[in-house]
Amino acid sequence: MATLTYVYAESTAVLGPLATYAEPHTYDLCASHAEGLTVPRGWEVVRLALPDTAPEYTPDDLVALVEAVREAAAETAPPPAGRRGARAPIEAPAGAAGARRGHLRILREP
Repeated sequence: MATLTYVYAESTAVLGPLATYAEPHTYDLCASHAEGLTVPRGWEVVRLALPDTAPEYTPDDLVALVEAVREAAAETAPPPAGRRGARAPIEAPAGAAGARRGHLRILREP
């Protein structure tokens, strides 16, 4: 695995170790695509040393991943039922033509 980064201002593509976070103009590549990388005419490729072995993960890495998923799920969770002033959605009847469950909702007037 490797991360490809484009530096448009310098017409350069940098291929290096897998990045730990996403940035604009970066793409993660499998080993096969990293080896066969070609760039447009006039561009330069800078190939940084890639590790020979896959990284070793610790239990702390797994815990961090679980916590990140929980935080993301909590941010997108619907408001708790019974909240004062909340309006309950009316679902489309089951089997209604073209209905997609949970896609569109009708809200009752207060």
